[in-house]
Formats: sequence, structure tokens, C-alpha cells
Amino acid sequence: MLYNEPSPLEVRVLTRRFGLPNSASIDTYLATDGYKALEKAFDMTPDEIIEEVKTSNLRGRGGAGFPTGMKWGFVPRNSPKPKYIVVNGDESEPGTCKDRVLIENDPHQLIEGVLIAALAVGASRGWIYIRGEYRYLIEIMDKAIAEAYARGYLGKNILGRGFDFDLYTHTGAGAYECGEESALLESLEGKRGVPRIRPPFPAVSGAFQCPTILNNVETFSAVPAIIRDGGAAFAALGTPKNGGTRLFCLSGHVNKPGVYELPMGFNLLRMINEVGGGVRGGRALKAVIPGGSSCPILKAEECDLPMDYDSLAKAKSMLGSGGVVVMDETTDMVKAALRIMKFYQHESCGWCIPCREGTTWLKKLLTRMDEGRGSSNDIDLIADLAKNMLGRTFCPLGDAAALPTISIVEKFREEFEAKLAASRGQSKFVVV
Repeated sequence: MLYNEPSPLEVRVLTRRFGLPNSASIDTYLATDGYKALEKAFDMTPDEIIEEVKTSNLRGRGGAGFPTGMKWGFVPRNSPKPKYIVVNGDESEPGTCKDRVLIENDPHQLIEGVLIAALAVGASRGWIYIRGEYRYLIEIMDKAIAEAYARGYLGKNILGRGFDFDLYTHTGAGAYECGEESALLESLEGKRGVPRIRPPFPAVSGAFQCPTILNNVETFSAVPAIIRDGGAAFAALGTPKNGGTRLFCLSGHVNKPGVYELPMGFNLLRMINEVGGGVRGGRALKAVIPGGSSCPILKAEECDLPMDYDSLAKAKSMLGSGGVVVMDETTDMVKAALRIMKFYQHESCGWCIPCREGTTWLKKLLTRMDEGRGSSNDIDLIADLAKNMLGRTFCPLGDAAALPTISIVEKFREEFEAKLAASRGQSKFVVV
């Protein structure tokens, strides 16, 4: 199963088995150094495993970019409670589809990464939480888990080393909110998927109030390569403090959309022009969403920059989940803002008033602006309303709705003003 035609510019570490016959099977995995990293990890202490992950400069690939090794180190060793591993395979961010192809093409790589994490913290059980629309992936994952049990890589006394670990799949119902780690844990426990107040964080009190490592599919899938080849080798593939490769989901107005594995720090314009084959139809580049729809937008003149967490932060945006959405010169930015807001208004869990009410009012304001019914105060009202949502919710969904809206209004204000100009002469009485 292929994800797209590979690019010669790719550095294939996590995707190196993509395209092989039966790449999802355990036989293919074992024939290509599969589970070798686990064997190596058995001869390492938990501290040595965590230190290797720290050396790799692997940062969480789910969006926040928190250093993975540091996160694992927060799990208390002397806790009397059992420890758990949870994989975030919810992948709800618009523009993102990398975890899907990793599970589809190489599920055993994910299982091996989970097992190494379990060794690092002494976990005995784990769950792979997969979003509701990915039903077919659960079948692929369940088959791989069954193969791992049959070959002695899961269950009791793994590889005769006295280590026990059980792994299960768990499906969500398709809620964007459950991509947030604490809401995911609530859903995993059979409750409504709403965010928890933190602290405590999952490393101390996660699944079923026990110490839990929670990372996303791509993060765990990178761990076997780190242990097998060494953390320093993985770190060298990227930039300082941004180790390894990243799966970028290139979509929108490009000639060759797809999921590409590129070194951290790969230049965004090169990604669009050389990997993606340039802007579709020979049109000019207008804007790019660099890391999924929750990220502040970049104008064309801002796109000559490295794609890593620190560089995007300096550009006042985020690398996020790696969903790169390209927009050409024909894109109506008011419609783009409205489309994004419709998604977040629909997906708000309703737990926090600023998010529940803020996304609803932003959708109303953007709708009447797009339909030519806007008033002279609407542009500033949209920006002010979005800014008042920032940092006022239990989880980042409020920020995810506000940040792209603020950036679009600030960087493309002239398009909002043009909508107003087109509506002048109409009745000043607007029904909301």
C-alpha cells in the first residue's frame, strides 16, 4: 500500500518499508530489521533508553512538540500504581493524514516503539486509540497485534526476558476534541471526551489515574530507529533541538500532494516547489497553513524558512501536526477563515464557555461578512473576539480556532475590507 509516489528528496526512516509487498505483515517487518531495536532495548536500563531518546532530540509529533525523552522521564519510578502506554491515533487535525499511512503500511513499527516505551517506564499495558473514521485501520492494527502475540512479542515473558505487556486497540467516535490528551483519556475510560484540569499531567495521573506515557503514532514509530541506530544518528538528520525526520502532509493547490518524509528543518518553499511540484496551474503562491488548520497562516513572502518547531515559532506560527496546506492566488481568505471556523464550531465539545460561544459568534460574523452583509465594525470585532478566546479554555481548541482567524484578519485585512465595500449601500440592519 503506497501513500503517494516517493520524492528523491525524502529521507525514509519511518517510511522505509512503504511500498514493500505485504509491508504490514510481521514477516516483512522481521525481514527488514524489525524488532531488533526491542532486542537491543532489553539489554539497556530504563534510564539508558530514556537518555537515548533525549539524545535524539525527538519532539512529540502530535502538535505541541514537547521533548519526548523528557516527557518519559516524568513518569515516577516508585509509584505503587500500574503504568500504562497510550497511543494517540485520533489524528483529527484538518490537513493531516500521516498517522493513517504509518498504521496502514507499518503497524509493527508502532508496536515496537510502544514496547520500548513500556520498557523505559515499566508499563504493563497499553492502548492504541484510533479515531472513529479510521475503522479499517483498527482491523490492520488488530491483525498486527495478533501476529505479535503469536510470535512472542506481546503477552507474557516477551522474548523470554521476563517482561509482560498487553496491547489493545480502542476506537473513538470521531470527535476532534479527543485528539487532546486529557479528553482522549476520558474517552478511553468510557466517559464523555472533555478535557481535564491539569496538573496533574498524564505522566503522574493519566489513564485510570495511573502514570501514563501518551504520545502520538508518529512519535512512537520513530523510537525503533532511535534505539537501533542511536539517538545521535537520529538527531543528526534534523536541526539543533529538532531531531530526525518528519512526515509532512502536503495538500491544497500543489501538483503532487501527498505524505512525504523529510528532514526536520527542510525549507518550506523547496517542499512546495521541488517535492510538491509547484503550485497547481502555474499560479502564484498566496499563503500556507504550515502545520494543520489550527496554526497561524503564513503569507507567500514568509514561506522561505526551515520547517522545524523553533523556526516556525520565530515566524509566529507552529509546526503543529505537519499538515501543510498550500493556497494559490485565487483563494478567498474570508471564505478560508469561515471554512476553518465552521469546523471548530462544530467540533467544540462545549465544555468551556469562551470556546463554545466564541466559535459560534465567530462563525456568525464570518458568515455575514462572506455573504456581503457585514457592518463596518465586523473586522475589528472578529479580531477582538478571537483574541479574547486565547488562553481561556481548558484545552487548546479555543486557541486552535482563534489563532488562524487572528492571523488571517491581520495579514489579509484588505480582503475583508473589500467584502465590506461590496456590501455598501445595502441595509444597515443585519440579522445575526
